[in-house]
Amino acid sequence: MSEDNDAVELDDDAETEAVDAAVEEEADTTEEPTADAAAEGASADAEPEASADAESEAAAEADATEDAGDDAADEEDASPFDDDVMPDDDVDLLIPVEDYLSAGVHIGTQQKTKDMERFIHRVRDDGLYVLDVSTTDQRIRTAADFLANYDPEQILVTSSRQYGRFPAEKFADAIGARARTGRFIPGTLTNPDYAGYIEPDVVVVTDPIGDAQAVKEAITVGIPVIAMCDSNNQLSNVDLVIPTNNKGRRALSVVYWLLANETLDRRGSDTVFALEDFEDEL
Repeated sequence: MSEDNDAVELDDDAETEAVDAAVEEEADTTEEPTADAAAEGASADAEPEASADAESEAAAEADATEDAGDDAADEEDASPFDDDVMPDDDVDLLIPVEDYLSAGVHIGTQQKTKDMERFIHRVRDDGLYVLDVSTTDQRIRTAADFLANYDPEQILVTSSRQYGRFPAEKFADAIGARARTGRFIPGTLTNPDYAGYIEPDVVVVTDPIGDAQAVKEAITVGIPVIAMCDSNNQLSNVDLVIPTNNKGRRALSVVYWLLANETLDRRGSDTVFALEDFEDEL
């Protein structure tokens, strides 16, 4: 199971435990009717008591109805996600923040590097670092500005990560770039005698760790590197960072989808892809 799913399940479990605890506490403090109370109900004074009980029950039902309405309103207003993912809630994003959250774009790892500190918004109670979604959104725009200046065929996209392969290939197809997914063959960028040798002008990698060979060769020959970086990545050989969960299937689909559409938009293209185009069927 991927980390974004694990993180979401952790949140769901915590909420379920809190609800269960509240129900148990309410059950413990509820008094059961006694035999004496039943006997009193059968006495000669039953009629006035029954009238008082009826009034009490009616009031209780009214209170319950009012409380239920308040709870429903609170539930409607509450977000199903932990939406503390950026310092400014009013920032203009490419897509609703809920779409970023549902894909787990903001969910980092339980490790962070000094390089990535400036892209981290906070740390959760379970130890997972939360990436600043507003920065992710802005960096997608910046990367699109950068890529729009290049000949599409001179852009190379790589992904050794399984969940990044399909969206990376779809991104390359959408903007007219080239893709090398799976194992990156040594010499692809540095050995002119290799049959698969290419000379791109810019490289986009899904993870600097998994795509270390591509990053190494790009730096060797002086090619700029754009990288999807999680909280645990080193940035020493990366020229442009897109902070994101780079291990989750849905997170990578969302980021590559947005990057493709933004790049095409800056080229003046009317083509717009749907997110579903970048999601691989399991």
